[in-house]
Amino acid sequence: MRIVLLGAPGSGKGTQAAILRETLNIPHISTGDLLRQAARDQTEIGKQAESIMAGGNLVPDAMILGLLRERLGLDDIQSGYILDGYPRNLAQARALDELLDELRLPVQEAIQIDVDVDEVVERIAKRAELEGRNDDNAETVRHRLNVYENDTAPVVDFYAQQHKLSQVLGSGSVDDVSERIVAILNADDSDGE
Repeated sequence: MRIVLLGAPGSGKGTQAAILRETLNIPHISTGDLLRQAARDQTEIGKQAESIMAGGNLVPDAMILGLLRERLGLDDIQSGYILDGYPRNLAQARALDELLDELRLPVQEAIQIDVDVDEVVERIAKRAELEGRNDDNAETVRHRLNVYENDTAPVVDFYAQQHKLSQVLGSGSVDDVSERIVAILNADDSDGE
């Protein structure tokens, strides 16, 4: 199964991706993790990305796609993958689609984890408190959610137009949300047989 997880910051994408990785026995690919690993490994892309991030700038899409191309070329991808946190905008979605088509690994399911704004603010506030972060205050979180909504709404539409989008209620326990996602994936598997 080849999956893209979509959702606002604090919606539980990373948590659900980790659970799906274990449940489905397929790799979880986070572009943030790829960037950090490339920087640690001091690859050519890693060195460039590290310099860009150190300046407080966003890593260009072409560089992210280069990292994804490398990662998607590994043998463990043949059974599927879970992309978490990418694509974040329509241009990235289109570029990713082209790359995945070229690699013959197109997305089969895009799952949007939908959580109420107030619940997301509360979740991130708790996470910030636990992790000792002071940059995740309510005002900052609400701004990030507005940016997410503006940038990602077209991505949701992009996958909906391809008939690949499913939406999952992200409220409730972690297990409840996981069960909802697995139910969607199982339904898709039975439809494809």
